[in-house]
Amino acid sequence: MNQTTHGFEHLPKPKNSAGRDLKAAVSVGVGLGALVLLCIFVIPFGWYPLVAFAVGLATWEVSARLSEHGYLVNRTLLLLGGQLMVWMSWPFGTKGLVSAYVASVLLIMFGRLFHHGRNSAPKNYLRDMSIAIFVLTWIPLFGSFAAMLSLFETDSVPGAYFIVTFMLCVIASDTGGYIAGVMFGSHPMAPAVSPKKSWEGFAGSVIGGMLVGGLTVTLLLQFHWWWGAVLGFLLVICATLGDLVESQFKRELGIKDMSAMLPGHGGIMDRLDGMLPSAMVTWLLLSLISVV
Repeated sequence: MNQTTHGFEHLPKPKNSAGRDLKAAVSVGVGLGALVLLCIFVIPFGWYPLVAFAVGLATWEVSARLSEHGYLVNRTLLLLGGQLMVWMSWPFGTKGLVSAYVASVLLIMFGRLFHHGRNSAPKNYLRDMSIAIFVLTWIPLFGSFAAMLSLFETDSVPGAYFIVTFMLCVIASDTGGYIAGVMFGSHPMAPAVSPKKSWEGFAGSVIGGMLVGGLTVTLLLQFHWWWGAVLGFLLVICATLGDLVESQFKRELGIKDMSAMLPGHGGIMDRLDGMLPSAMVTWLLLSLISVV
């Protein structure tokens, strides 16, 4: 017993606490992963409904927090516009997405202008309109690119493999960053925005993302490994910046989590904050690879 204990003393001790209920976080993470796999491989055409549902939940969650802090946002328009964007991208691709986005922005601009009728001047119009368009861009626009990953398909590679590649890179980035941050994190990246995010954690994300990116792009998508390394690196950059954006968003509202919807994780946006912009850059790079 003493020898075993003595052996563990030589292992590196974490510099930081996990900062959350790890057991609950792992349980919820496994459940979400199982749901994603079901929607990709078992339920026919299940990916688009899953993305649309997640986009709707995230939009509702963020708009609810904004309303609680005095912002006047039309939650109905945001929800309807977001769903229109996701579903229009299925048959029409980026043309359908952009068309739905522009139509939604127009409705938000005009709806906020006459929220109190024609005879009452709107107050905080620029603030409320701008934050609504930000939410529309942040969640359903970026989320639609995640949905459109399923539209990539070749004679030898099904669309599901493109989704799996994206998800595995995200998981590798999150896991590598989390472990490196807890074990070695001591140099904050942006302490004024997110004090807990460290350069050591970022390095762990880069290593995990590039390694898994190279493997999955080679083994699943049958492209050169270095495309996967580039994908992993760009994905980590976007995921990190997306996390910082959400941290600043919550900081300005004075909240810790978007909600308590996901035990151990917080709200749905606390889970999607880095994934949404990462989906956009993944779609862009895979489009480039397909052309090349």
